[in-house]
Amino acid sequence: MSNRLFQGIIHQMRDTIDRTIGVIDESSVIIACSELGKIGEVNENVALEDFASPDLFQAEDYTFKAFGGRPRAEYAVFVAGTDPEAQKYAKILAVSLNSIKQYYDEKYDRGNFIKNVILDNILPGDIYLKSHELHFDSDVSRVCMLIKITDKNDISAYDVLQNLFPDKNKDFIINVNETDIALVKEIKPNIDEKDLDKLANSIVDTLSSEFYTHCTVGIGTVVGSIKELARSFKEAQVALEVGKVFDTEKAIVSYNNLGIARLIYQLPTTLCDMFLKEVFKRGSIDSLDHETLFTIQRFFENNLNVSETSRKLFVHRNTLVYRLEKIKKITGLDLREFEDAIVFKVALMVKKYLSSNPVKF
Repeated sequence: MSNRLFQGIIHQMRDTIDRTIGVIDESSVIIACSELGKIGEVNENVALEDFASPDLFQAEDYTFKAFGGRPRAEYAVFVAGTDPEAQKYAKILAVSLNSIKQYYDEKYDRGNFIKNVILDNILPGDIYLKSHELHFDSDVSRVCMLIKITDKNDISAYDVLQNLFPDKNKDFIINVNETDIALVKEIKPNIDEKDLDKLANSIVDTLSSEFYTHCTVGIGTVVGSIKELARSFKEAQVALEVGKVFDTEKAIVSYNNLGIARLIYQLPTTLCDMFLKEVFKRGSIDSLDHETLFTIQRFFENNLNVSETSRKLFVHRNTLVYRLEKIKKITGLDLREFEDAIVFKVALMVKKYLSSNPVKF
């Protein structure tokens, strides 16, 4: 519990309560006081056993009331005087500071708990016990997003995200490392993938347009139990890694939309090498120049439509046909044939995967 929090409350109440007020810890050290010069002093008239009493106690013309912690309190408020008014002030201060302490302790513990869950730092059997202890609703729908800061400035992305998601009981912002921030968000049952994409877009847009901080967002799958949050987090990690290989231009990558890229990402590299050698028996894919690869990409984007592709490339139809024939001669694959086009598309993705040498989780 931060002593500065107690000091802030005491400072605000100083003008309302026209007496010396403050807080001592179980070592009898004054950690907050309306008279700043007293902070750090030890009150030797207060014994450790006094903290175990639920009642008011008095020492050296001060009224004390212990609060926080069980079976023995961790702190006690003190008010100058032993009269009924001092006793009333002591009770009010104890209730107020205890409520604030409980709120901040629960907030910190919940955040720490969620961090341990998504990072697999807690035993599965302990998850429900801890969630029950923290009064945490463990069976609601949640999704994990991973925000990777790719270009940062002096603005704290963590603080920005905290302000974007102020409901600390339902949404959790967690610092994973220097560049990665996890968002664990509670969602309603009728939320679909488009809504999650919009949410991720709002994060990217806010950070880039208002704070000039660029990021990419990986979205895991929606889970219905707190025990599955670690899986959603790992999926968000995989989404970012796969996106870094196959969709370098995308700022938002969803695990559910990875398609065949996810399958290729999970293949052993030796198997990928064998596949490329089988596909390109006649000539290596490396023998294709940049212009040819660009033509192939546009051909795929236009669903193997020669006329549409030539129009988009601003070339004559016969020029495109000539290029496709050249590709067939080099590789043995006719991209106008659906099966050959599929093989070539997968081969290009496999080549990209091998070139990237991605880190697997």
